[in-house]
Amino acid sequence: MNNSAVLLIPYFNNSEGLLRSLRSIDADEEIDVIIVDDGSVTDKFDEAVVRSNFKARGIILFEYLKSNKGIETALNSGLKISIEKKYKYIARLDCGDSCLGKRFAVQKAFLEENPEVKIVGSNVLAVDTNGHFLYSINLPLEDRNIKKKMYLNSMLIHPAVMFCSEILDSVSLYPLDHKFAEDYAFFFTISRKYKMANMEEYLTQIEINANGISLKKRKQQVKSRITIIKKHFYFGFYPIYGLLRNYVLLFLPYNLILSIKKIRK
Repeated sequence: MNNSAVLLIPYFNNSEGLLRSLRSIDADEEIDVIIVDDGSVTDKFDEAVVRSNFKARGIILFEYLKSNKGIETALNSGLKISIEKKYKYIARLDCGDSCLGKRFAVQKAFLEENPEVKIVGSNVLAVDTNGHFLYSINLPLEDRNIKKKMYLNSMLIHPAVMFCSEILDSVSLYPLDHKFAEDYAFFFTISRKYKMANMEEYLTQIEINANGISLKKRKQQVKSRITIIKKHFYFGFYPIYGLLRNYVLLFLPYNLILSIKKIRK
């Protein structure tokens, strides 16, 4: 193992997005990469091409699932490898999303300087599939505010996080019973046990893709969020408001939500 940090990327039929993501990693970064292919059939990547697009100081490990099992299973396969290889820090990125600046060095330094914090995200820029800016996502930075507002929506952007692998001993892997909201459930479990933070810098750029899970499966995702909120519910402003807000989102068309986000950018 060359580095104490590893980047976990789940893959499914998106070679162009994968290469774009790898090219975005600064050449001075020290980071290994685990790519888990979730049973791709129509767009398989070439390992040699993938390696040639990765300029950072680290190695790439490949894992292939025999059939498409879903992102939760792919992520858990990657986490198991990370544990086996004894990586101290695990970061996330999705195919098509990009790293900004020396993201991993910045997040790793933050976790080392703030040992009470076990997971850190960042503010995020959102673009369309042509790279055109859509809106920015500005998140609460401190643990207390993150945990309160988790009842509204996830206050950590999944492809923008890095966390300490030690938490997996008590948090375990991504849950399989919250379809399309595995990250939200995972973060909620972490929030019950550890301190969280976001960095003010924009360290990740996410791609809003009409074919992505967040849009194609939006209603199922919101239903899963509602289930998670109910699981952690207590009588207070944020849990009550969060439930009402998500019930409203369940029936709003996404184009309207996107228009509101653009107005607020």
